[in-house]
Amino acid sequence: MSKKPSKQGKGPIIEDRGLAFAVYILYFLGYVTGITTFIGAMIAYLQDRPTSSELRSHFTFQVRTFWMGLLYLIAGGILLQMGIGVLVLLWWFVWSLMRNVKGILALNRNESIANPNSWMFGD
Repeated sequence: MSKKPSKQGKGPIIEDRGLAFAVYILYFLGYVTGITTFIGAMIAYLQDRPTSSELRSHFTFQVRTFWMGLLYLIAGGILLQMGIGVLVLLWWFVWSLMRNVKGILALNRNESIANPNSWMFGD
């Protein structure tokens, strides 16, 4: 006797809102571990299926935060030899922290990121 497959379990384990929240948390943990930032970026990047425009703006913002942050880190590392790299790395830390805080607060208020492609804070 065979059982019919149930329709339970067909939906996602974690909804898109939870994934967006998880990416922000992984980015925060990345200040200590480093590797969790890459994991968060992969999650955000792979969210290419249709989602609400609000959540799509968060995933775009998260992917852009990763790539722009990586650019700042590389530039800061190269410029360390000239003495100004410390300032670039300090700017990266403040910039990325502000983006992550702003993003998680907007997500908590069910708001989209106004300009997810912005180089600054999404305003």
